[in-house]
Amino acid sequence: MVSAVSLSKRVQELKPSPTMAIDSKAKALLAQGRDVVNFGAGEPDFDTPENIRDAGIKAINHGHTRYTAVGGIEALKSAICERIYADTGVQYTNEEILVSVGAKHSLYNATMALINPQDGVLLPVPYWVTYPEQITLAEGTVEYVPIAPSHEGELRVDDLAAAVTSRSKGLILNSPSNPSGAVIRPSVLEDIARFVIDHDLWVISDEIYNRLIYDDAVHASIAKFDGMKDRTILINGVSKSYAMTGWRIGYAAGPKHIIKAMSSLQSQSTSNPSTISQYAALEALTGPQEAVTVMQREFDRRRRYIVGRLNTMPKLSVATPQGAFYVWVNMEGWVGETIRGRLVQNADDLALAWLELADVAVVPGSGFGMPNYFRMSYATSMERIETGLDRMAALLEEAR
Repeated sequence: MVSAVSLSKRVQELKPSPTMAIDSKAKALLAQGRDVVNFGAGEPDFDTPENIRDAGIKAINHGHTRYTAVGGIEALKSAICERIYADTGVQYTNEEILVSVGAKHSLYNATMALINPQDGVLLPVPYWVTYPEQITLAEGTVEYVPIAPSHEGELRVDDLAAAVTSRSKGLILNSPSNPSGAVIRPSVLEDIARFVIDHDLWVISDEIYNRLIYDDAVHASIAKFDGMKDRTILINGVSKSYAMTGWRIGYAAGPKHIIKAMSSLQSQSTSNPSTISQYAALEALTGPQEAVTVMQREFDRRRRYIVGRLNTMPKLSVATPQGAFYVWVNMEGWVGETIRGRLVQNADDLALAWLELADVAVVPGSGFGMPNYFRMSYATSMERIETGLDRMAALLEEAR
C-alpha cells in the first residue's frame, strides 16, 4: 500500500487568494446561467490597445519566440528606465532592472531575496492579499500596521512608530493602494522615508497603479527621496495601465546587487518572461499613450458614480478613492443585522448574501485585514455597475 504523500509545511500554511475565490464562485454561477455582476475583478475591462497587440503579432512573425536573457531584453529595460524617470524622476540603469512574469512575480523575487527567517516586515492594513502570504513563504514575520481612522487610509509615521519592533527589517508600501485607492501624499512619503532610514529598513514599493490617479492626487515614489534609492525595490508592470493582465510582464528596479540576486532566483524558477510579451510591453511603454488617458478618464467617471451611489445606501460608507480602480466600503453598520434570515456578522456574510441572493460579487475585507469592509472594482462597464448597485440596494432595502 502506498502511503499518501505529505505536503510541505509552507504550502499547507498558504491561504488561497480570497479575490480569486470570489471570482471562482461568481464564474461558477455564471456557468449555471446566472447573470452575475462581478465587482471582484482586479483587471481592466478594456482590450489591450491595438498597437500593443500588433507588436506581439509582429514579434511572432519576426521570429522573436526564443529565450531571452533571464532579466529581459535590453530595449525593454531601457524603456522601463525612461518610463520610471518620466513618472518619478528617479534614474535607473539597465543593470538595475529585472523583467519578470508579472508584478506579482517581481514581488515574489524581492521578498525571497530580502527576507531571512523571522525577519519582521511592516505591512500597512488594509493590504493586498498576496503580501502577507509572500512574507510567510519567505519565512518572515508579518508585522501589521493598522492605519489610524483619522488618517483616512493614508499611512503615517505614527502608524509605523506604533508597530515597529527590534526585528523589523523592511516595509511594504502600496500607493495607490489596493484595496482602498488611497494615495500617500509626497510630504507624508518624505516623512516615511526619514523613518525608514532612522530604523535602517528596506522598502518594497508596489507602484502598479501609479498612472491611475484622480482629482488633485499626486503619485510619488519613496525612491526619489534622499538616501532611499539604495533602500528601495520599486515594483511596477504593464498589466493595469495598459490592460495587459494576461501578457504577464512586471518589473523591479533597485540596487544592482539586489537585482542580481533576484535575477539568480528567477533563473532557477521561470527564466525569462515571455519573449513575445516583452516586445508587446516595449511597444506599450514607448508607443502612443492615449489609451492610458482614455482608460483613466473612464475609470474616473465610474469612480464618481459608484461612490455616490454607495453612500446613499443604508449603513454603508465609502471614502472617495484617489487612485487604482477600487472602492473600499465600510459595512460595520450591518453587523448583527439579518437579511432574509441570514445573520450578518462581517463582510463575508454580506458578500455571500449579495452573491447568492442578488447575483452580485464583491470581495470581503477579511483577506485584506479588515473583516468589516469589502472591496468593489469599478473595472467593469457603467451599465453593469448600475445593474449591480441596483441589486445591492434592493437587497439592503428588504432588511430595513
